[in-house]
Amino acid sequence: MTYGAETWTLTNKIEKMIMTWERKIVRKIYGPTKENGQWRIKTNLELMNKYKSQDIVMVIKIRRLEWLGHVIRMNETRSVKKIFEGKLEGRRSKGRPRLRWINDVEDELGSLV
Repeated sequence: MTYGAETWTLTNKIEKMIMTWERKIVRKIYGPTKENGQWRIKTNLELMNKYKSQDIVMVIKIRRLEWLGHVIRMNETRSVKKIFEGKLEGRRSKGRPRLRWINDVEDELGSLV
């Protein structure tokens, strides 16, 4: 699921979709609970208490910061570094600018400090 996730730009909608998918998978792994002779699914709080690992969105955000450090330390001749530091020419389309990867990572760094 997280292969290549370092390069994703996470919007709130995508984060919610990923979290929903993760809870669905964890709920399938741990299965239902039998309580007073009745079966019921586990609540999100019960799942978080059983599954003591970081959620998948946090893992993606940590990997993106690691990837940023890796790209910054690269040689200037590497194509990834050239693309990262490159400037686009031309005009942008009308409307609000799309969320860029670097803006997303900078926001995360600001929230961690």
